[in-house]
Amino acid sequence: MKLLIALCVALLCAGPSSAARIYEGEEAAALRCANMLAYTAVTLARADMIDEDQKNVMLGITVLILERHVTGTRAQKKAAMGIIRDRRDIDATLQDYRANAAKCLVQFPIN
Repeated sequence: MKLLIALCVALLCAGPSSAARIYEGEEAAALRCANMLAYTAVTLARADMIDEDQKNVMLGITVLILERHVTGTRAQKKAAMGIIRDRRDIDATLQDYRANAAKCLVQFPIN
C-alpha cells in the first residue's frame, strides 16, 4: 500500500517537463536530422574515418539544430533522440546521411 501511495504521489508531483513528449512535423524532421548527424559522427569517429575535431563539429551542429528547431526540455529532446536512434540501424542511418545531410542543413539552418 505504501508503494502504491508513493507511486501516486510521484505521478502527481511530476511536472510537465517530465511528461512524455510527442514530436510531429518540422520538429520531428529536425530530430531525425539531428539524430542522423550525431549517430553518423560517432560511428565514423569510432571507425577512424573522421577525427575527433570533425566529430565534435558534427555534434555541435546537432546541438544547434535541437536548440533552434525543437521545443521542449533537454530531457525530452534526449528521450526523443533515443527513440529515433533505437528505431534505425546504422546502415539506414548512413544511407539517410548520404541522401539527406545537405538537405537537413538547408531545412534547419544553424547560423
